[in-house]
Amino acid sequence: MSLREALEAGRFAVTSEVGPPKGIDVSAMMASAELLRGRVDALNVTDNQAAVMRLSTIAACVHLKQAGFEPVLQVTGRDRNRLAIQSDLLGAASLGITTVLALTGDHVVVGDHREAKAVFDLESVQILKVIADLNAGHDMTGHDLIGTPEFYPGAVVTPGSVPLEPQIAKFEKKIAAGARYFQTQAVFDIEAFAHFMSGARESGAKVLAGVVVLRSARMAHFMNKNIPGIAVPDGIIATLERSENPQQTGIEIAARFIDECKEVCDGVHIMAVGAEHLVPQILDAAGLTEVIA
Repeated sequence: MSLREALEAGRFAVTSEVGPPKGIDVSAMMASAELLRGRVDALNVTDNQAAVMRLSTIAACVHLKQAGFEPVLQVTGRDRNRLAIQSDLLGAASLGITTVLALTGDHVVVGDHREAKAVFDLESVQILKVIADLNAGHDMTGHDLIGTPEFYPGAVVTPGSVPLEPQIAKFEKKIAAGARYFQTQAVFDIEAFAHFMSGARESGAKVLAGVVVLRSARMAHFMNKNIPGIAVPDGIIATLERSENPQQTGIEIAARFIDECKEVCDGVHIMAVGAEHLVPQILDAAGLTEVIA
């Protein structure tokens, strides 16, 4: 069952992610994916995440698809102009990769090629509009395609943003541009997230709550300080500080949050941040033990 089928059928969906290597050896990436076989509906393939150069996202998606996984192709506007974005999307579709996530992308100043020229010809809403055009059988200038793709487009939303109103406005623009599902930035406050979802439900879009596995109080403090839109509550940080085994405590916190999300949203997107081996434990603890067909 694909991610699209799972969400449209109303089943609580689970996605996670893998990062392409900085090189051509994909063995570690594939090993991480194997840990999640039968446990997730799809795997996001990050696109030069944090502006760090890595293997082509499309190539990584092909490796995953050939191994029987459903990849989610992340497409950012940072590195490509509109010609390249459309060309890459069509190339992906020709290879059977049609579940996509539109992102603006982190700026090059945070990455490992700070001298690179950032493109940003299109941002996330515009990329969604491009995807809608391609699905309609023409490019963004109106020229007809020879063969039409059937993309399932998604986007990102940050429910913890303060103030929230600009994020809601962007959320609505992305839906109007064609987004069918959303993966959120990491969420830790279930009550605040439920408040966001009370309005988001009216849109009809499917929402997967972002879950980051906190492995220490230090990690939580770092995220609060350096990642916009993330707010790890003081209570969670205090719990991690008191714990004799912070990693295990982090697993329990993530599992409890996932369990609470079952009544609030359409699924979860688990971001293990280099600790993919912990995801099966989290899913077990959250009661998500069924093999996905």
